[in-house]
Amino acid sequence: MTATQTLLAWDPLGSGGPVLIWAVVVSFIFAECALVIGLFLPGDSLLFTAGVLLAQQGLPGNAWGLAVATTLVAIWGNDVGYRIGVRTGTRVLAREGGKVLNRQNLERARNFLDRYGFWAIVAARWLPWVRTLAPMIAGAARMDRGRFFWSSVIGSITWAPLLILFGYYAAGLLDRYPWLKVTAAVAFLVVVLAGTVYGAIRFRQDMKRPIDESASSPDRT
Repeated sequence: MTATQTLLAWDPLGSGGPVLIWAVVVSFIFAECALVIGLFLPGDSLLFTAGVLLAQQGLPGNAWGLAVATTLVAIWGNDVGYRIGVRTGTRVLAREGGKVLNRQNLERARNFLDRYGFWAIVAARWLPWVRTLAPMIAGAARMDRGRFFWSSVIGSITWAPLLILFGYYAAGLLDRYPWLKVTAAVAFLVVVLAGTVYGAIRFRQDMKRPIDESASSPDRT
């Protein structure tokens, strides 16, 4: 077997690939939609790559199942973020000198929500850091729970499934370029490992900084 054949035969995810993909994607999407650390996680690229990998393994049922699961998890995550906002407000989100957790980003997300309301939660799904902040800000501002829920549902349906299924059905290129199969699997592992390490380090660095009191004005209602 040549080196090229060995490389193409290598499956870095192994037989447990689908289980690993589901576990990682579901965990990341929940964290990105519900918790502050989600600001630092690579949700969009993870969803697309997961679809590509499931196509590589010829698992349409898993792709559609994961699309449904991530939709439900995204809705649940947003609800958790909303509840956190109701209970704690947004005071702890802005840190002095924070690279991501700072007053400027908090104000941008807050202004975006104020301006577009219902549709801001829908559109926020496609805006990485706003995606995490918007539910907390909506909760802190006491946005109507029903309006928030339905905007979260619409946003979730038009985000996670589209990226996963686009990755799955666009993966026909893998048949023409077999080396992309290994590239996709390696990319998935790199995104997960590098994204987790980078996110944890950045989150820890920002959370160590003192709260920016200038950003802790009363939340809008």
